[in-house]
Amino acid sequence: MNRSKLIRFQHGACIPLAELPRLDFATFRESLLEEVANHARVASFFGHPSDDGLELYAILAHDWQGDLALLHTRVADTYPSLTPDCAQLHLFERELAEQYGVRPEGHPWLKPVRFHNPWVDTDDIWGRNAKQHPIPGDMDFYRVEGEEVHEVAVGPIHAGVIEPGHFRFQCHGEQVMHLEISLGFQHRGIEQMLIGGPHPTSIYQLEAAAGDTTIGHTTAYSQVLESLAGHDTMPRAYAIRSIALELERLANHVGGIGGLTTDVGFLPTASFCGRLRGDYLNLSAELCGSRFGRGLIRPGGVQFDLDNALVDKVKQRLAVLEPETRGAIELCFDNPSVLARFEGIGVVSTDDAEELGLVGVAAKACGLVRDARLHHPFGSGETKFDTPVIEIDGDVCARGNVRRREIYASHELLRDTLTQLPAGGIYSPLESLAPDSLAVSLCEGWRGELIHTAITDSNGRISRYKIVDPSFHNWSALALSLRGEQISDFPVCNKSFDLSYCGFDL
Repeated sequence: MNRSKLIRFQHGACIPLAELPRLDFATFRESLLEEVANHARVASFFGHPSDDGLELYAILAHDWQGDLALLHTRVADTYPSLTPDCAQLHLFERELAEQYGVRPEGHPWLKPVRFHNPWVDTDDIWGRNAKQHPIPGDMDFYRVEGEEVHEVAVGPIHAGVIEPGHFRFQCHGEQVMHLEISLGFQHRGIEQMLIGGPHPTSIYQLEAAAGDTTIGHTTAYSQVLESLAGHDTMPRAYAIRSIALELERLANHVGGIGGLTTDVGFLPTASFCGRLRGDYLNLSAELCGSRFGRGLIRPGGVQFDLDNALVDKVKQRLAVLEPETRGAIELCFDNPSVLARFEGIGVVSTDDAEELGLVGVAAKACGLVRDARLHHPFGSGETKFDTPVIEIDGDVCARGNVRRREIYASHELLRDTLTQLPAGGIYSPLESLAPDSLAVSLCEGWRGELIHTAITDSNGRISRYKIVDPSFHNWSALALSLRGEQISDFPVCNKSFDLSYCGFDL
């Protein structure tokens, strides 16, 4: 392939749209598939309407090379689906069809993703009344027919205080033959609200994109605006962002392991982790007054500094929490009755994980080293991360072990960062954003890679903003993990992935 067809760039670059070649679709397809065959993965794939059709952009990550590749083409009302040759695109193409009414001909599973009306004036492609707002979950589900085959529907309202989502199981006795997941109940239209920005409200919308990932999403948003503005983040501000990101990771991983042990009835670890999660959230509140980190991160830096007294307080508290956390977690992973419910349950193979483009905890549990802190660092705070965490079994136990080891790694990172906190300022306002440009930001949230992409218009305002939460890549893996399992294994499989409903629905 002629490499001039690709724009290759490092994380944090700002690319003028005039420098981005528009490929004919056949060349775009060939180039994308060749890149994927050469170990790239599809990090983001989205459309941007123009006067002459729909502009398609594909962002491909070459993790071990530490760079990204960008491909661009234009399509009309239909185009040949890429999904049969690249399964990583199956949800992205469904999303495009829902947003812009373009039909990927030959897509094997063309159904709504978030059940919203099209973003543009277009013919209805779902076969329903075009004036009727689509209802989440109102679609034809895959069905298995046969003697003693039955269907179990779960949700969207669940027994716990959790977000809504619908799960449809096809079972033979207790064995699950197929699980189909339908989301969209939490759709708020965040990407649309960001168009025309940055608005004063944009940062608050990003803080709530996925409420348990406030630091991750606001960091990604700030980085993409800083790239477009040509703004160098102050080292101290970046270090404080890194501290907050690791505290967010600790709170959620500790809470997740507590949730896993709750699902198998091992109450000692469940109880300890419930308390410890609160302790880590309280450390975030020490930084900025919010247990979820709201108000801390802003484009241009951070709004709260750490004085010496606060640094010492956080270090002393972490010194107490680390052994308590290790004790609670090791109690679980040393218990044979717990391991019997974790090991060999909900297996996803390495090949399937790679084909689906999994990221974060789900990918690492299958032996794939995918971590933006390692491969795509944005600032000096992330260059310290050099310890990839992976397991190889791809089961519930492996996903739990990834979280356990990431907890230990986060403590080490926090010790180093707090001890070597750079001097200097923490915030400087951004200049105007570059017009007619594109920038990409990656951030390793606690679930996995968050990728934000922004395109500006001729006035330097955002004309398209694309968010890919790690859950967008990973929900399909949960469905795959249940094949051949007992339906009673669903809660522990579900918790081991610990995916976001609202982060997917946006």
